[in-house]
Amino acid sequence: MQVDIKTQQIQPLRQTYGHVARRFGDKPASRYQEATYDVQSEVNFHYRPTWDPQHEIYDKRRTAIVMADWYALKDPRQYFYGAYVTARGRQQDATEKSFAFVEKRGLLQALPAEWQDRLADGLLPLRHVEWGANMNNFYCADYGWGTAITQACTYCAMDRLGIAQYLSRIGMLLDGNTGVALERAKVAWMESAAWQPMRRFVEHSFVIEDWFETFVTQNLVLDGLLYPLVYQHADAAIVRACGTGLAVLTEFMNDWREEHARWVDAVIQTAAAESDANRMLLSGWARAARAQAAQALVPVADTLLGEGGEQVVALCLEQFDVRLDKLGLAA
Repeated sequence: MQVDIKTQQIQPLRQTYGHVARRFGDKPASRYQEATYDVQSEVNFHYRPTWDPQHEIYDKRRTAIVMADWYALKDPRQYFYGAYVTARGRQQDATEKSFAFVEKRGLLQALPAEWQDRLADGLLPLRHVEWGANMNNFYCADYGWGTAITQACTYCAMDRLGIAQYLSRIGMLLDGNTGVALERAKVAWMESAAWQPMRRFVEHSFVIEDWFETFVTQNLVLDGLLYPLVYQHADAAIVRACGTGLAVLTEFMNDWREEHARWVDAVIQTAAAESDANRMLLSGWARAARAQAAQALVPVADTLLGEGGEQVVALCLEQFDVRLDKLGLAA
């Protein structure tokens, strides 16, 4: 008996989901497109929130920024859930090896006492700043409109929680897992004069009503000044004085900073290019937050670096103003 094996190509009736096909045409779509575009709920809201009857549960009017298409604020990293957790999983594996390396050799406990004090008072309280960033990005995810921006803000919020945990683990390595350094950092955050301007800035950001202004204040301005200060300039000073023990533990923050800035810049640039009204709003928000954040960072820089904090903050401001100019905003 002879058996003939034949192949037959079956053409699918549809190449992608209907909501994606209506936007891009009936052709194969990327996973990011399928998980992002036109997913936002727009109809069938049963009632308005009793605590805010002027708005629908999901409402474009919760920000003064106006976009013809909110899905224009796409993520250049094209993170949907699968891609995001895969990327962070690889980074987590590398970071775990770095922590194991430093812990095995006691590199942080071998630091000079002066630098151990600076890290306890100037670096570890940043875990509270990261918690504030977690809150602010979840606020943007809650009240933002369009999955393109809300899902990216959710991922950012979880990143900030992870960074806060990394800072906590640095504190545990610093004091031999006794918790003394973290308690000292909490007292500094609550009581130290050097940290009160930053604490005030973070807590005031919690009560900003416009979610896009929160986005600008947190992700563009504060991160745009804080991360270069701590993980670029201060990190370099620590390496020169004490070696690379701390630098390998903050490598994730440096890698994340570049990735984060790429997403934030894409969002701000797209929103600013939409209209002159948007550009004026964004510029005003950025200028106001820039002045307050810069003032709050000077005593933090002095605490971490010992001296010369004002000059380092001024350098960060110069870099930040160049970034604003590229985004089309007036510094």
